Amino acid sequence: MALISFVVPVHRVQGYLRECLDSLLGQAFDDVEVIAVDDCSPDASPEILTGYAGRDPRVRLVRLTGNVGLGPARNVGLDRATGEYVWFVDGDDWLAPGCLPVVAERLRATRPDVLLVDHVRVHWNDSVTRSALRDVYPKPVGAETFRLRDRPEVVGLLHTAWNKVVRREFLVSLGLRFASGWYEDVSFSYPVLLAAERIGLLDRVCVNYRQRRTGAITRTPGDRHFDVFAQWERVFRFLADHPAARGAGELHPVLFERMVWHYLTVLGNGARIAPQVRAAFFDRIVADHERWRPPGGYRMPDGVEGIKHRLVATGRWRTFSALRGAHRTGLTVRRTARTARRRGAPVLLGAARLTRDAALLAGYRAELRRPVDPTLALYAAYWYRGYACNPAAIHAAARRLAPHVRGVWIVRRDRLDSLPPGLEYVVAGTAAYFRALGRARWLVNNVNFPDHVRKRPGTVHVQTHHGTPVKVMGLDQRRYPLGAPGMDFAALLRRVDRWDYSISSNSFSTQMWERAYPAAYTTLEVGYPRNDRLVNATADEIAEIRAGLGAGPGERVVLYAPTHREHLPGYHPPFDPHRLLDALGPAGRLLVRSHYFHDREPQGASGWPSDDPRVTDVSGYDPVEDLYLAADVLVTDYSSAMFDYAVLDRPIVVYAPDREAYRLARGVYFDVTEEPPGAVATTFAGLLDVFRSGTVDSAAATGDRQRFRARFCVWDDGHAAERVVRRVFLGEPGGDEPGDVR
Repeated sequence: MALISFVVPVHRVQGYLRECLDSLLGQAFDDVEVIAVDDCSPDASPEILTGYAGRDPRVRLVRLTGNVGLGPARNVGLDRATGEYVWFVDGDDWLAPGCLPVVAERLRATRPDVLLVDHVRVHWNDSVTRSALRDVYPKPVGAETFRLRDRPEVVGLLHTAWNKVVRREFLVSLGLRFASGWYEDVSFSYPVLLAAERIGLLDRVCVNYRQRRTGAITRTPGDRHFDVFAQWERVFRFLADHPAARGAGELHPVLFERMVWHYLTVLGNGARIAPQVRAAFFDRIVADHERWRPPGGYRMPDGVEGIKHRLVATGRWRTFSALRGAHRTGLTVRRTARTARRRGAPVLLGAARLTRDAALLAGYRAELRRPVDPTLALYAAYWYRGYACNPAAIHAAARRLAPHVRGVWIVRRDRLDSLPPGLEYVVAGTAAYFRALGRARWLVNNVNFPDHVRKRPGTVHVQTHHGTPVKVMGLDQRRYPLGAPGMDFAALLRRVDRWDYSISSNSFSTQMWERAYPAAYTTLEVGYPRNDRLVNATADEIAEIRAGLGAGPGERVVLYAPTHREHLPGYHPPFDPHRLLDALGPAGRLLVRSHYFHDREPQGASGWPSDDPRVTDVSGYDPVEDLYLAADVLVTDYSSAMFDYAVLDRPIVVYAPDREAYRLARGVYFDVTEEPPGAVATTFAGLLDVFRSGTVDSAAATGDRQRFRARFCVWDDGHAAERVVRRVFLGEPGGDEPGDVR
């Protein structure tokens, strides 16, 4: 029997579940079991759970055939738990490193019925808020156990289940179950505290309580917030019906005050209770105030909170509503004043100097007042570098499947020569550019449009992305400031909020985009449109591309394409093209391609000049898909190129000489040297040996590639662009399975 059984209910937490499970299983204490309850989650969470259960015998997976909700899912886990203690942890939260040995030591030393642990709120913007423990207990709490009547102030701590480690036999003998509905923690936590003979407090942060930007109940408006009344009724019924709690009559006033506080907190959150039902919610508070008010009264809070309690007691909704409105107005005025002081006059003076830009933006705002053009789709890629990537593939498919849609591209003036003949375009920064931005119905990009772009009602923004993420992205970059110099994360989120669709190439990407870019967009997990060309290219087309690059039929072409190091400008990994050619032999040919960011550097140099005719710098060659088709082997490091190239099922070599430094400075979602698409080298000498020894083509490397393809390339069937066009431009359903096209 394990000391602790973790019960983890899982539903729509794919972006956070790995962090949760790793925090439970990766502690320096392994006397645990994890009961993971898949509450019929519609995302990739079941796939993640299957992987963990297959790798770690401490993980037991329970799959439900229908979605039952958080409370009943916890009950299922409780029924299967065998540990001495049960700890309910939500799938989007995670434990603090090193906390578990401390918790275990306290449990074994004091044998409490319930141990309360501290927590912090970790907000989506990476700020952290401490719990109320220090407010309730400004002095050290000590290790001794107690009953609730001895320390009734414990009621002032958060009423969640996940900050309580409960002795399983005590919980089973009590017969307590989680109720259905929202706010189910209320009718669990308070009865547990009321009935416990031995309560312990651990003044150590153990739980990171994630405050999600989207997807959390507290940010979901609706009538289900009225469930809170039924949950509190269960608390007072328990108080009356259980002998273990009946003797604690002095706790009635304490619980009553907490109930009113909780009701007012829910009502005061504008993201929960819609304006049209606030009066009805207030009436329910008044009714429960009359119903459960202690005969001897209760301690009225001081200040504004006390005024609110008195207004509830007298049922004065209009006065309560006016007080709330005045308070919110005051907050707005103070916030506006702070913003004005922070920005100051120089911003206005600077804008006045930029006369031309101001005029263009004024024209853009005028266009925003004109009707949306129902036929115009505006495309862009790589910060207006030209016709490329997923937007180009979608544009080509739309010309075929949705000919009524007029596609226009945005391009930088210095990249006009790269456009294919006959392509309709506007030059970035011109009046025509702003007219198109203001009128387009569809806006498709593989990066974000600039901050001055506004999301109009009736328009559709499609974010295609431009790679499966190895390195951390979006909000996750806050933890790696060296890789995100000068990034404005608040501005990033404002740009993300414009998205209607996020195109995902595979389940892994879907999970990472969800956590890196939390917003209300719809994910289209359909594969990357740009990879359709890799699937559909004919042998004759490939031969023609190779010939154009100077590669003969019998030559083995190796493409070396390292990624960019944001934290190390100008860095190039150790690489000698001549020595690699020696390892390849006389039939070897080498293509070297720098990251597209390097076109900002003089001449866009790859960093490995060579006068050998068998070495070609293809940094300026477009499209990159042609290079993939021409190459027999790809050598890369942390680049998303490996995911695209894997579609071709050809050898891939991971060359990562700065693996650890890159991981620490830039951050990665997974280690490509541990889960590689083929052979791995961490030194240049090792890279040479991969080719000289034949490891590049070994059975082990082939097996790694097949596993990699099964994980990341399932959607690459040659129809990704079609699925996007049918869903976005034509409004057709479907595309839910690979190969699902009309």
